[in-house]
Amino acid sequence: MKPSDPFDSISPIDYRYFDEESAQYLSDRAYLRYKLAVEVALVKALVKRGIASKTVLSEVEQASKEVTPEEVAAEEERVRHDIRAMVNCIRAKVSDEAKPYVHMTATSYDIIDTANAARFRDATQMVLVPALKALEKVLIELSIREAGSVQVGRTHGQHAVPITFGFGIAGYVSRLGQSIEALSELAKGLKGKFSGAVGAYNASSLFFDDPEAFEKDVLSEMELKPAEHSTQIAPAEPMVRLMAETSIAMGILANLSDDMRHLQRTEIGEVGEEFSKDQVGSSTMPQKRNPINFENVKSIWKIVMPRTVTAFLDQVSEHQRDLTNSASSRTYAETIAYTVSAAKRLTRTMEKLSVDKGNLEKNLSLSRGLIAAEPLYILLASLGHPDAHEKVRTLTLLTQKEGKALEEIALNDSEIKAYLEKMTAEQKKILSNPSTYTGIAAEKTKVIGESWKERLHL
Repeated sequence: MKPSDPFDSISPIDYRYFDEESAQYLSDRAYLRYKLAVEVALVKALVKRGIASKTVLSEVEQASKEVTPEEVAAEEERVRHDIRAMVNCIRAKVSDEAKPYVHMTATSYDIIDTANAARFRDATQMVLVPALKALEKVLIELSIREAGSVQVGRTHGQHAVPITFGFGIAGYVSRLGQSIEALSELAKGLKGKFSGAVGAYNASSLFFDDPEAFEKDVLSEMELKPAEHSTQIAPAEPMVRLMAETSIAMGILANLSDDMRHLQRTEIGEVGEEFSKDQVGSSTMPQKRNPINFENVKSIWKIVMPRTVTAFLDQVSEHQRDLTNSASSRTYAETIAYTVSAAKRLTRTMEKLSVDKGNLEKNLSLSRGLIAAEPLYILLASLGHPDAHEKVRTLTLLTQKEGKALEEIALNDSEIKAYLEKMTAEQKKILSNPSTYTGIAAEKTKVIGESWKERLHL
């Protein structure tokens, strides 16, 4: 017995992370709708060829509207075959005249692979890409707003040289934008098939001199193109590529979430998730404000990413077909649905993200100007110092030992005093105020934001 209550479900995608938009394309009910649409497309092609009448088509169309998942499931219990069960349910609702044309020349995977190509194309174009675009829009706005908010850059978890907070976000704008474009293209590349039991058009060639043209007629009704070559199944690669790119997009969301989660640490405190009035962070520590949304997205990535391996494993099918992808491929819908859920959650979170300018400034000054070590060494070298890197390294050690600012230590060093006197006022300013050493971070942030706005029509 299948659960009628969501709390009887096993998978959290069916209740905790359920998304109504995704379900319109990826649920079993939606999947049946697409399979029925392929059966109707077949009859339309038969009418076009003068084999079936418009009356037959009308009957099959009406029957397909009336077939329910419940009755197909009941019939499958009897015949132990999902597609035959669906076909029987259609045939039970049409006249004897129409019955022969239902599923005519088709094999199960003509229906299944074509339905999957159409529904995954639609789910990607109508739900996944729009969800990612909504997040992209929020990230663009945030990056441009914070383009000039100076932040210490971090490499290997250590303070490096200054950037701006907006520049850090702009990296995700660029990465996510490229993934959105790739997903859009890959969705268009999904192919259907109507080439029969082994892909050689054996059945359809009994009736048509041009079975490949007939295949095109069927698939055009689903707005799909046929695979160049298929066996009993369509080639796996287009779907594998879509699953892989979805995982890549999910990885970008996880990376962003990880960065924001770390910046929300108590000792860093540069950003903060919005906390509602009644929200609880811990069952025992009332003061806690955990980065729950960022952690949730990272956790969802741990579900999505390994499932890419499943899609790659399904790339292998013996000879013209084996059944080793039958169960595993049924999970592909969850990859899309989980990624949509994560994107929507992250959009809501980033939309209300607070950036603490005070903590940005405080953290920038923690190293007593050591972040100016790079420009100091480069400037010294440009002015002719024979071993500038080693010299500045020893100065940084002295800075840490004496607890003084790097600028003070440098100005009091007799060996480099002459070099410092040759520096311009702007160059010296970097030593006294390293926050000005941000390269073109602010400008590049704005260029990236505006560029992706235009490319994605946001």
